[in-house]
Amino acid sequence: MKQRWVPLGKIFGPEHLPEWAKSHAAVPLIHKSGGSKVNKIYFTSRDARGRSTLGSFNLDLSGNPKIYGVSEAPYLVPGNLGAFDDDGVMACCFCQVGDETFLYYIGWNRGVTVPFRNSIGLARASAFGDLSRVFEGPILDRTPLEPHFVASCFVMEQPAGRFRMWYLSCVGWDLHAGQPRHRYHIKYAESTDGVVWERTGQVAIDFEHDSEYAISRPWVVKDRDCWKMWYSYRGESYKIGYAESSDGIKWRRMDHLVSLPRAGSWDSEMVEYPCVFDSDGRRWMIYNGNGYGISGIGLAALSTE
Repeated sequence: MKQRWVPLGKIFGPEHLPEWAKSHAAVPLIHKSGGSKVNKIYFTSRDARGRSTLGSFNLDLSGNPKIYGVSEAPYLVPGNLGAFDDDGVMACCFCQVGDETFLYYIGWNRGVTVPFRNSIGLARASAFGDLSRVFEGPILDRTPLEPHFVASCFVMEQPAGRFRMWYLSCVGWDLHAGQPRHRYHIKYAESTDGVVWERTGQVAIDFEHDSEYAISRPWVVKDRDCWKMWYSYRGESYKIGYAESSDGIKWRRMDHLVSLPRAGSWDSEMVEYPCVFDSDGRRWMIYNGNGYGISGIGLAALSTE
């Protein structure tokens, strides 16, 4: 069945950024904190040195959507000099692991022969939403079979005691117009504790054709009828894709089922980085538009008609 998403416009833009953030509100991520109608949204911004940091705001869906409570200071800042995340951190997803709430995040460094290198780190969230690193190093990084980088991930415990991860895996770099360009898709891993992961190379979402070179930011929901995944995919520019699965491991791409009309000049060129959640009896999506988060965050509601 075709998903008709109704865009409600941009809810958070450059004008809402606090003083510590100089640009971007990228990769929006929900973390409920105040009941079904008020939700805490995390976002990734850039500081004056171009490094990624994490902030948040509250989104009230009780009437016309409105935001308030933008964080006065970043929740998680770049790591120590030489660490895997000393050029920035980007939030991926929250997951309850036993008594703790973990945040899985991307840590990145600037490169020399290629522009950057990513890994996946782990932070701990307090009851107030504050974040602190669990480890100074990454929990997912390069391996003999994945020699380039890993990045944006989604983690879910399903069933109890079995943690699943869908994550971005770079399969290589090539030269495009004389510049290095990455090529990555989505793979699958499992864990018994949410920290140590078994990676078999299982591909979840693969490229459809040679001109497609980037599939990122998976977001997974397990409904009664099947597993559902939204993600970003790119050839010329980013779009939001969709896939379904009976087991969460093998997926069938169904990008044509997602209908999300462009809402204005802020998302006229691209839409990407979907985060899908249920609140107050409806299904919602927050996402980015032009410039990978430079133009801000939009909100859409799934039509029930």
